[in-house]
Amino acid sequence: MELLANDLSINGQFPDVATFRIAISRVMAIRQLARRYGCELHCHRNIAQAQVTQSLSMPQAIQTFAVDERRALMQWLTQQGPFWEDTRVHGPDDYLECNEVIVTDSAVGEAAYCCFHGIERHLVSLVPSSWQFSPVLVTWIADFGAGRTVEVINHWDPDSMEAVLQAAPVPLASWEQLEKVAIARCPELTFSPGTFKELLGHPFVPGAAERVLVLLEILHRLKGCRDEHGQRTPEGQRLYQDHFTGDKAWFSDSSDTEKRDFRTELTFRHQTLAGQSLFCTWHGKVKTPPLRIHFTWPVGPDEPLHVVYVGPKITKR
Repeated sequence: MELLANDLSINGQFPDVATFRIAISRVMAIRQLARRYGCELHCHRNIAQAQVTQSLSMPQAIQTFAVDERRALMQWLTQQGPFWEDTRVHGPDDYLECNEVIVTDSAVGEAAYCCFHGIERHLVSLVPSSWQFSPVLVTWIADFGAGRTVEVINHWDPDSMEAVLQAAPVPLASWEQLEKVAIARCPELTFSPGTFKELLGHPFVPGAAERVLVLLEILHRLKGCRDEHGQRTPEGQRLYQDHFTGDKAWFSDSSDTEKRDFRTELTFRHQTLAGQSLFCTWHGKVKTPPLRIHFTWPVGPDEPLHVVYVGPKITKR
């Protein structure tokens, strides 16, 4: 679970700097609390310039703060982050709305889009604001079709936040732990021995590990979405449309050039049929750092879905 600071909850509504100081101190307390449990509160760099009161922006308002408070706040917002726009999942053309207000390009839109795709993201809002409610209902209208709605959990109180953190699963802490959890959670997938070995020796990145797990869980769900006739179920078709089609697909085939130039690297030994190999050009993608998950495709009803490689991008030039 990751947390996103709700940039829409600060829009000049504070009557004075003292009220804002209490509100932002509460958010900073939630941030420190989350870090004790291995979670991060992501922000957007634009928050550092947000309007705090009707007449004062963030840089102007915090001039009255104590030096240590001012420094800690600005280091988070401008230097340390983490910043959710660096690993942004939704695009500017994705239509997301909440209470008939477009929330694309906001933390609300990003958290909702992640939740739509199986990535757990919660919001942290400043109070007083118009965002003192939970869950936040966000509708995503994909390709001008029917809208789908998702609930995003919203927090503004440190005490209730701690209760949620205490109940949350322990965050991934190593590539070895990722492998164990992935195999346990995805029994529909057939992992080759050494599938994760190329990750070892590389610095562990918690966000990337979570993303790998999400991608593997999508493959696991897709493999199980077959009816009694072996046909893809409506849920399987939705997964396919959402994640395997379009310019922003999370899974795609390698280009013809990559298939030619990296044929050897994309060929893997078959683990159950001696002397045979698997040419696995289809892959799931992690952007930061650039990791790939290579697997057999298409997904047949009576054939294993082999996951043969999880590691750094193979087709680098």
